[in-house]
Amino acid sequence: MDQRFFKLFNLTEDQAIALLDTPQEQISENDSRYIAASHLVNFRTDRSINALMRAVQQTDPTMENRIVRRKSVETLGRLQAVQALPVVRTCLSDADVYTVENAVWAIGEIGTSDPVILEEIAQLLDQPQQTYRVIIHTLAKLDYQPALGRIRRFTDSTDLPTASAAITAICRLIRDDSEMDRVVALLQHSNVLARRLSIQDLIDARYYSAVPHIARCPVSLVFRLRGIRLLAEAGIAAGAVTFTTIQPYLEQTLRDHPNDLNLVHSYDQPPTLSFLVQELYETDFGRCYRATKTILDHHAEEAPAALFATYAEEATSDYGAHFHVVKLFGWLKHTPAFDLLIEALHNPQPQFQKSRAAAAIALAELGDRRAIPELKACLNSRIWDLKYAALLALEKFGDLSGYAQVTDDDDWLIQEKVKSKSTMALSSLPPSP
Repeated sequence: MDQRFFKLFNLTEDQAIALLDTPQEQISENDSRYIAASHLVNFRTDRSINALMRAVQQTDPTMENRIVRRKSVETLGRLQAVQALPVVRTCLSDADVYTVENAVWAIGEIGTSDPVILEEIAQLLDQPQQTYRVIIHTLAKLDYQPALGRIRRFTDSTDLPTASAAITAICRLIRDDSEMDRVVALLQHSNVLARRLSIQDLIDARYYSAVPHIARCPVSLVFRLRGIRLLAEAGIAAGAVTFTTIQPYLEQTLRDHPNDLNLVHSYDQPPTLSFLVQELYETDFGRCYRATKTILDHHAEEAPAALFATYAEEATSDYGAHFHVVKLFGWLKHTPAFDLLIEALHNPQPQFQKSRAAAAIALAELGDRRAIPELKACLNSRIWDLKYAALLALEKFGDLSGYAQVTDDDDWLIQEKVKSKSTMALSSLPPSP
């Protein structure tokens, strides 16, 4: 588990347990049992798991306590706490549908083959107002074949993410992929959540032929990279795909030019530059990519000044907009942004991670060779996409010496990239006399 985003609270294990055990009515306004339940994901100990189970069994009906129970169930799932399964199971009959949802998800994470528990989960499909997508996903993950008929009913659900989950579950349970093209089609849906969730479904179904479509889906490259990486890992292990077939789509996604995406949004009338800059702050990255393309196509000359202004005012603290501004400076080939891009390349804050790889690509677009040692320094990072982007950037500079730094890298994708470059180098040699 990637722990970087979980260690944001200044609490020890003892403090978190004590806080979680404190009755809700005694909690001060500066403390939070919810934070304590979240923080205990960092401590895979019997003490923490027991404290989380006690929190789940605290059934005070107040909203504050219900939220703490939901989070405690979720954390037990993240910890894959097998000993907590009986306690989590009791939540399947809870009156709070969000507690039920978290319990189903947690059981999927913990894992069970107990047909009685699995049937209890399947019966939730007959109850109104449940989160059917999570239920369907868990039943498929735990390979509960008796639920197949009930799951099939949801393939035509008006809630598209639920329908997508049902189609995917059928593919997983009986390897029937005849309707998976409907899931692929959701990659171009106008709703960003439908697009993101369809990527998860394609991963779950191990639908390897979707990789080119995922690469062109207008969502954050974090979702696309995750989808391509996981499908590549599973597909290569199964002998269904090779790195060579995946590589172009992986590198296209890392470069992340809006012209390489199938954009789903449009404008009724030509937008102003100020409007387009504000679109870079949207949570739907499909809108951000449309704005980026429009800036590049119609506002290239005046855009840099506006980007510098928004960077100083807001983008330094908004990690989504920060990413798009960094990329734009590269595509605009705006050399005065060099120092800003170097700063972004080395930004240590976890939430700005994707801006680091973006900065590597952008620096290569600027073509200033002062960036080469800075890019080589990134090859020592533990962040795989930053290392890969740095290799792509160094390639664009014509500097292949960085490959020697990552010959023994512990990330399999970096290893594959090194091997592919070695193969290319050998194939370019003249024949022996």
